[in-house]
Amino acid sequence: MKVVRSELEQIAVKASQYPPADLPEVAFAGRSNVGKSSLLNLLTGRKKLAYVSGSPGKTRTINFYRINDEFRIVDLPGYGYAKVAKSLSESWGEMMERYLQERENLVTVVQLVDIRHAPTKQDISMHNYLEHYGIGGIIAATKADKISRNQTQKHIKQIRETLSLSGEYAVIPVSSLKKTGHQELLDVIEGYLEG
Repeated sequence: MKVVRSELEQIAVKASQYPPADLPEVAFAGRSNVGKSSLLNLLTGRKKLAYVSGSPGKTRTINFYRINDEFRIVDLPGYGYAKVAKSLSESWGEMMERYLQERENLVTVVQLVDIRHAPTKQDISMHNYLEHYGIGGIIAATKADKISRNQTQKHIKQIRETLSLSGEYAVIPVSSLKKTGHQELLDVIEGYLEG
């Protein structure tokens, strides 16, 4: 798949603000500062489609990006950032949960994990949640440029073991900095959309 058109279509904090459920949607979920915005910009070939911040916890809304007028990528708020007020992080949790449970045109969720470290407790909780609802299937292992190529398979194995992933789960190392892995990720997403 090649992304030729992309635009921010809608910013929402509640279901009444979602765009119509007329296109399939692929949601992106990950811890704060795992590189969601950078990856969205890489996938779409746009430098500033998604706002990239140096400080974690900046995405506080659900952002709907219309891609090729064929589907949407939905950027969910980052989870697990301690410096955000508990009341705020709880409201994001509710907002995400409502979207993940109730959005009928949601096809799959790409969960982003930092390839350098074993998945955190929050990553494991999110993975288990997605599995429970049958909406997981793709792991994007971000910041792949931060480890040597020789270490990649070892780190992917660690992610697979920590999250107890089944064989059909795709784990794709991606680097926004080196611009690698995004085409493979788009191809896997395309498979889900055609699914």
